[in-house]
Amino acid sequence: MKPINVGLLGIGTVGGGTYTVLTRNEAEITRRAGRPIRITKVADKNLALAQEVTGGKAALTDDAFAVVTDPEIDIVVELIGGYGIAKELVMKAIENGKHVVTANKALLAVHGTEIFAAAQRKGVMVAFEAAVAGGIPIIKAVREGLAANRIQWVAGIINGTTNFILSEMRDKGLPFAEALKEAQRLGYAEADPTFDIEGVDAAHKVTILSAIAFGIPVQFDKAHVEGISKLEAEDIKYAEQLGYRIKLLGITKRKENGIELRVHPTLIPSKRLIANVEGAMNAVLVQGDAVGSTLYYGKGAGAEPTASAVIADLVDVTRMHTADPENRVPHLAFQPDAMADTPILPLAEVETAYYLRLRVEDKPGVLADVTRILADARISIDALLQREPGEGEAQTDIIILSHVCQEKQADAAIARIEALPAVKRKVIRLRLEELDR
Repeated sequence: MKPINVGLLGIGTVGGGTYTVLTRNEAEITRRAGRPIRITKVADKNLALAQEVTGGKAALTDDAFAVVTDPEIDIVVELIGGYGIAKELVMKAIENGKHVVTANKALLAVHGTEIFAAAQRKGVMVAFEAAVAGGIPIIKAVREGLAANRIQWVAGIINGTTNFILSEMRDKGLPFAEALKEAQRLGYAEADPTFDIEGVDAAHKVTILSAIAFGIPVQFDKAHVEGISKLEAEDIKYAEQLGYRIKLLGITKRKENGIELRVHPTLIPSKRLIANVEGAMNAVLVQGDAVGSTLYYGKGAGAEPTASAVIADLVDVTRMHTADPENRVPHLAFQPDAMADTPILPLAEVETAYYLRLRVEDKPGVLADVTRILADARISIDALLQREPGEGEAQTDIIILSHVCQEKQADAAIARIEALPAVKRKVIRLRLEELDR
């Protein structure tokens, strides 16, 4: 059959990996897709790099708009990233009747609703497996493999940089700043790591997963986002003593009154499989009412793992290229006219358990005052750890694990605790998820 012509926007790490894998596995991919898939045109500002990667076997240009307007191109692969020019290019490609494959989680988390609506009107597909968890096929798993299920919650380690940093802090006892430097030295963290360490990257990804799991529009602006930059080595140590590990999780849950959508450092029981995902690896837990708990694990970044997801999308689009648009798999799993308007819950209404660390004067009655405040707020204690002060120290740490309560209950109690004269610094508060309910 006639080959599918692909225009590639960006031939950096992932773009180069996509070209390499597509060329190396051409025969196998053709067998699966039913026709050849060929990158025939590449746009990149670095034409020398593009020439080196393609070996002169594709037309090269430094004008990305020349690709999205080329009548010979069937599918546009957008690997530029960001919100700006990438959106213009994707919308122009759709306007010109071209299918789009993208790894751009930021673009979809912020502008996905607009992009999917435009694609629906033009009868083209937007595929984005590579936008979440790199080489792990989590989008396809939730959208298609678990289509029989009412998804109850999704929780994932979906940023390899932060997971590497947390692993280094736990394994080597490093403070955050040193673990970050090591991540940068090894190439896991960017020179400016803000999007990773402040949880923004994970929030983009869990926003997309939430939309697919629950059939709601993408709503990144309503996600609660916390990173790991303020996490202290002491908390990782105390968590270990209590039988937990700390991971940066993206969490979205279906509740009776809305959807939880949040990213933050989370204590997980150390016996859970996901708690033992170390280094730069990713893992996503999905709980369905019929299937129960399922776990997806693998490389969340890198040239060829991400290329694996990009090419899987190319194969899917090729297979469905001539299909009736009404019979294709919907972008967000549910048919467009069946999307829900279920609200995203404000953080104050989120229910979870808590880890609290208090720095207090070592004197009688302090613990009684703290537990009385928690009781007044109807927060029950699950576990308590009080460290003996060192020789000559006048202060000590009290660590409390609570049972499940609403965030606003915890806020009120913490405000009262911090007002106690014996409490010498702001309370360190982390959330805790058992991930088995």
